[in-house]
Amino acid sequence: MQDFTVVTGMIIKAVPIGEYDRRLVLLTKERGKISAFARGARKPNSRFVAGTNLFCFGSFKLYAGRDSYTLSETEISNYFEDLRMDYEGAYYGMYFLEIADYYTRENNDEREMLKLLYQSLRALSHPSLKNELVRAVFEIKSVVINGEFPGLPSGKKYLDSTKFSVEYIAGSSIEKLYTFTVTDEVLGELRDIGTWIRKHYLTGRFKSLEILDTL
Repeated sequence: MQDFTVVTGMIIKAVPIGEYDRRLVLLTKERGKISAFARGARKPNSRFVAGTNLFCFGSFKLYAGRDSYTLSETEISNYFEDLRMDYEGAYYGMYFLEIADYYTRENNDEREMLKLLYQSLRALSHPSLKNELVRAVFEIKSVVINGEFPGLPSGKKYLDSTKFSVEYIAGSSIEKLYTFTVTDEVLGELRDIGTWIRKHYLTGRFKSLEILDTL
């Protein structure tokens, strides 16, 4: 008898395997980051065609093999279709997925990172929020969640509004993160703080960021 498990989460990575399969990396509420194989997912008539792409959020039924999981069923509640159709927004979203992949681990409690990822992707689709602001908020909050944020960089003076914004980002619940806007001057300082965070804490190579920097 096969050992099935159902997890709630998001696909943060999808890699072609062989001729028709995909290897998925899921960030889940129950088991942190896990990998699963989607057999035949790249066949045109596969029932997994739509539900095994980046950003897909929902429930995934898996069965456990000796060394890995295999996907059995999907029930997707949000495909983030609007984000997929926005070229720039999609790359911001993929950058967030790469950070989530960089930070998270299997069998860790990654619920806060999953919530941050979900709310940040929703924020990218919100017309009143600038993508650069969403990116700065995501970068700051991701290091806060992982217990690495030491506060503002030393040796530089920041506007009071910037200080307040950073304190709000660090201390607020994820559900309330994207409820403010800032002036261009404050946004510029938040971008600088994001650059400092990437230099000191997010030291991996993020392919999506390299593309974003050319846009």
